[in-house]
Amino acid sequence: MPWQATLDLTYQRRADTTVVHHRHSGPLRLFRSLYPEGPGICHNVVVHPPGGLVAGDTLTLNVALEAGAHALVSTPGATRFYRSDGEAATQQVQLNLAEGARLEWLPLETIAYPGCLAYNTLNATLAPGAELLAWDVTALGLPGAGQPFDRGCLQQRMAIDGLWLEQARIDAQDRHLLDAPLGLAGHRCLGTLVLASGTPWPRERREHLLDAVRATLPDDLAALPAGATCPNPQTLVLRAAAPLVEPLMALFQQVWARLRTEAWQLGHTVPRIWRV
Repeated sequence: MPWQATLDLTYQRRADTTVVHHRHSGPLRLFRSLYPEGPGICHNVVVHPPGGLVAGDTLTLNVALEAGAHALVSTPGATRFYRSDGEAATQQVQLNLAEGARLEWLPLETIAYPGCLAYNTLNATLAPGAELLAWDVTALGLPGAGQPFDRGCLQQRMAIDGLWLEQARIDAQDRHLLDAPLGLAGHRCLGTLVLASGTPWPRERREHLLDAVRATLPDDLAALPAGATCPNPQTLVLRAAAPLVEPLMALFQQVWARLRTEAWQLGHTVPRIWRV
């Protein structure tokens, strides 16, 4: 029996505190709120107890931040799309940020198992003054376990209204995409990190943030190809590929910490779940 699960999160700013209201149906839960940086930033962990998605499963997450709220949301483990017998499994995430809100959307990686048929989408809307720091990291197969991504298909979409759109259909039979130099060049992990604003940044600020990200990239990009750019005055994008998840995730965590400091003058208190 496929799971149909929904989790709605609404963050509000009350005086100097960000609080969250939530409701759910099906197997999606929210751990209790933590405030390791003080009351203004609410840290939460979204939990999917079954641990993965199989044929016909649909997970829907709706996250809304009211004016001035600041939340950091992560997950305790990877999102796993398991082998399908014919039906697709779907995860869809909608993020809506009101004026002056900040959201850090930092889930652990998505794993596309051999034989999966999966749809993974994220859509975001940003009001003036809102800022979103988000990433998406995808691993194809389990090379460490001897399970290559040799069959199956993953379709991905990451959209920030009016600012950024990337989408891909990754078919295990598309060897040009997976192995050619103009594709993934044999890498089996890919990721996108985005800092986006509902209001255009002045040129000096944009260039400062871009320089900060580029200074964090490794000197040798042969093993971990990565590049950062600002496609428009409201968006900074870092894209990277790697043979395995660990080096790519380590890079993204370093860039996340640097952007917190440079963009928001905040420290980089690592979510507790990352240390588990």
